[in-house]
Amino acid sequence: MAELEVALDTKEMLQRRIEENPGIRYRELLRLTSLVNGVLTYHLAALEKSNVIKVDRQSRMTRYYAVSVPDNESAVLKFVRHEPIREIVLFILENDMCTFNEIVDHTQKAPSTVSSHLKRLKESGIVSVRYGEYQLYKLTDKEIIAEVLSKYKASFVDKVVDNYIDMVQEL
Repeated sequence: MAELEVALDTKEMLQRRIEENPGIRYRELLRLTSLVNGVLTYHLAALEKSNVIKVDRQSRMTRYYAVSVPDNESAVLKFVRHEPIREIVLFILENDMCTFNEIVDHTQKAPSTVSSHLKRLKESGIVSVRYGEYQLYKLTDKEIIAEVLSKYKASFVDKVVDNYIDMVQEL
């Protein structure tokens, strides 16, 4: 009986962490919960199977969301949880149409890094490009982006992971 109570407490705690941090990564859940790998995997699988959480598995990254997070929000969240991408999105949001050089100057990131982020944002449909004398970048749906950034700003806790990813990308 006590084991069942512990399992329920663990699942409730995981569900709460995921609700507080939509789009959270597996490693961040490990750190926040202090659970061991196998225990976390077991409970996440049970929550997914019971349709309490949604799981977004990409080639190198898995993110977890409460089922209450709409798909259009989770599509934005998976990008803006990463601080350098969030910085790019915020800059474009504040300045409407931006050139590549303006974005590079603002972020102080390597042009190759900015280019990679913009390519992913464009492929996801978050950013569009207008071609002419200059390539101008703009957000495709400013309202949903602004809503997601405002609604979930307290949940962006991936700073440690972001810093590590930045170091790897700069190599």
